[in-house]
Amino acid sequence: MSRIVLVEDDICSRFSPLTLLRPVFELRCGHFTVRERLECLTPTAELGVLIREHLQPVYAQEHPGIAVNDSAFGAAEETLYFNGRWLCDANSFAVVSELAPGSVAVLDGQWVAVRASKGTTLATANDVAEYAQQATPTRAIGKLLEFPWELIEQNASQITADFELRPRDVVSQSNLDNRVAILGDSDQVFIHPTASIDPFVVIDARHGPVWIDEGARIQAFTRLEGPCFVGRESQLFRANVREGCSIGPVCRVGGEIEESIIHGYANKYHDGFLGHAYICPWVNLGANTINSDLKNDYSSVKLMVDGEMRDTGSTKVGCFIGDHTKTALSSLFNTGSSVGIMSLILPGGELLPKVIPSFTRIWHGQLEVNPTTLEAGIASARMAMGRRNQELTSEAEDLLRVVYQQTEAERTKALERRRSR
Repeated sequence: MSRIVLVEDDICSRFSPLTLLRPVFELRCGHFTVRERLECLTPTAELGVLIREHLQPVYAQEHPGIAVNDSAFGAAEETLYFNGRWLCDANSFAVVSELAPGSVAVLDGQWVAVRASKGTTLATANDVAEYAQQATPTRAIGKLLEFPWELIEQNASQITADFELRPRDVVSQSNLDNRVAILGDSDQVFIHPTASIDPFVVIDARHGPVWIDEGARIQAFTRLEGPCFVGRESQLFRANVREGCSIGPVCRVGGEIEESIIHGYANKYHDGFLGHAYICPWVNLGANTINSDLKNDYSSVKLMVDGEMRDTGSTKVGCFIGDHTKTALSSLFNTGSSVGIMSLILPGGELLPKVIPSFTRIWHGQLEVNPTTLEAGIASARMAMGRRNQELTSEAEDLLRVVYQQTEAERTKALERRRSR
């Protein structure tokens, strides 16, 4: 297999605000994003992507070795097209890797992978879907994501699958302080030799594996319950990390978290509870920020999806917070909260609105749209990223301005709802 193209389709809009600044296959679940997992499974394959046009400049800049929206890339060779919403492991990947040209792997009535012959030009997601309809079907296994809460539901099992998938080309740290407690099978714990583990850390692998990546730092009195993943150079400060958590690279995490995904480059340094949540990069959760993930009557939680409230069918759903959003101390999020990108949250001592649009602020409990929010947010983003040796490029700034225009109707509608009360 020499050539793979990852495809995001129209359903990616359901994953907003998580996908406002990235393709759906760049969302984390388990150790990896879908792209990273494919690169692990096929390290020698050439990779291309078909994504929304306005994401192209930033994505091409961040991934210079990937062909972006280049139909000639797929046509030049026999190519395997992957649905960007498909979660797989080594076994499910093996099924689709053997597809013959003109064949499609189908899961729950939707295509997950299709192999096209050399000379076949597929320039858009719709082109791929139409080609798949004419292809010879075979049954796929794995999980095709439909809604954002499924990232959380699948995370624990995906952590376990990814633990088995990853090559261990270095030896797990063996010179741990004898005051570090490992509960369960030590073979289910991988600690990169460059990671730092203080005394009085508890690593509980009785219910699943724990992976601590390179350069991570785990401070004393932290407890990690597997399945769990701690990414590169992340730091945990007296944290109680319950099972089913993925913490991406370069995060600062304290307090209690449960069955949550912190994508990477995000801060939850202080005490406070985060449960069944997805936190995007450059989010800062202020001291004692708390989210509810269970209703008092144990009924299923609803979440805003594509402009309408959807029943998740789950009793445990927390918050979904987009990039560059900041919360002040003691922010209180309700079950099933959706918070857009670059929002500023100043609580008023009550539960916050369940839907907070992008580029807005909550000022003493009231939703406001401030015409200076975009420029102030860009300035804050540039400063925050610089603190982690990252740069807000001109392409990334342009993308923020495009998304600001795209989300205008969402802000207008939210303000109209507030005024009508």
